[in-house]
Amino acid sequence: MERIAVLGGGSWATALVKVLSENKADVRWWIRNQDDVHHLQQFGHNPRYLSGVKFDLNHVKPSSNLIETIEGADWVILAVPAAFVQTALKDLPLDAFKGKTLISAVKGMIPKENLLITQYLEQKYNVPADHQCVIAGPCHAEEVALEKQSYLTIGSLNMERAEQFCALLRNRYVRANPLDDMDGIEYCAVMKNIIALACGIAHGLNYGDNFQAVMVSNSMQEIERFVDALMPLNRDLTGSAYLGDLLVTAYSQFSRNRTFGNMIGRGYTVKSAQVEMNMVAEGYYAVESIFEINKRLNVDMPITTAVYHILYEKISPTVEIEILKDKFK
Repeated sequence: MERIAVLGGGSWATALVKVLSENKADVRWWIRNQDDVHHLQQFGHNPRYLSGVKFDLNHVKPSSNLIETIEGADWVILAVPAAFVQTALKDLPLDAFKGKTLISAVKGMIPKENLLITQYLEQKYNVPADHQCVIAGPCHAEEVALEKQSYLTIGSLNMERAEQFCALLRNRYVRANPLDDMDGIEYCAVMKNIIALACGIAHGLNYGDNFQAVMVSNSMQEIERFVDALMPLNRDLTGSAYLGDLLVTAYSQFSRNRTFGNMIGRGYTVKSAQVEMNMVAEGYYAVESIFEINKRLNVDMPITTAVYHILYEKISPTVEIEILKDKFK
């Protein structure tokens, strides 16, 4: 039986625990809030996220003790919002992940340090790149919980390791396939949240589907320019790990980044939108990191620049979208 530690109590962590435990893996589930742990132990469901999902506690062991959760695990899945990764892991010894495979289920970057999650784990905890994987693809937790057909891509430099993890996820409603472009799909997963924010802002300003379709098509060109400038590779960005992930985040009712952007377009301040959502929109933090990285690369990124100006320089969304209109073809 595979021993898997899942770190995080949100909707995506909950969906992953569902899939893995139903495949009879031994899942140790770390949740910071002790009351939520007690609730899970007593009633078998997460009281805060996807509460309709029931867990077999023979296969799921909730705990608020991070070190105990990780000890003995073969695989460690990190499903904490990027902005809270450093805080969540701060009490771990630097060799806590030695001999384990780390899986990032985080579609964001470490704020201020402008690092991908895999880069942070390698630099801070000495986790080799070939001992890491990234979960990508169009995979809203809500649809996984509802057992809607979903497709995941597991990115890794070690294809054997990626295939092993794919096997742990596959079931009647989840398909999973390995891909060797780990950094590429991780950057694309970050970028698509920024694009979803832009789409939400435009929707909040009452732009229609025609404009959004043009924005998404232009965003693929922007993503390609950025990723190629960082790491040139003959990658097909029309694949589900790239374009598929972008589309579901830009259009879905479950997209928290689109929802956040929509609120900004309707006139909410950043703070009021964050408070009302009560969920983390990764794109808010990611756009600052990507904007800072691009100061060195100097890639043409009009959508990213517009979102950064709106969120961090408080420039009117109306003004920025008007500027974008003249840049699209």
